[in-house]
Amino acid sequence: MNAPHALLAILDGIGGPELLLVLAVVLIFFGGEKLPELARGMGKAIREFKKAAGDVEQEFKRAMDEAPVKPANPLLKPAPLAVPQSQEPPPAPAAPAAPVPPSPADRPPPEDPPSDHGIEA
Repeated sequence: MNAPHALLAILDGIGGPELLLVLAVVLIFFGGEKLPELARGMGKAIREFKKAAGDVEQEFKRAMDEAPVKPANPLLKPAPLAVPQSQEPPPAPAAPAAPVPPSPADRPPPEDPPSDHGIEA
């Protein structure tokens, strides 16, 4: 959709009475002396906006026209092996030894429990 058509589609709902009301409100708020300066500033802003939009559109067209460059070599190459692989299978890991319970000589002697549990009779 072109920009002028979109602008006209927005202005379809605005008729003569609405436009006169908007101009009267602008005239009341800004006064007759500021109105030309306000219109000049709006004209500059619209011109700058159109220029920026045209630049962006040209940049997109230029980017679309350029053929994508495919690299000759892939960016990631496989890493060389640090250690040469041998043809022998690796040795099987040794089975873990079963835990050995401590012998009675290694156990600490049992403590004598207090007979009265700290209560004096």
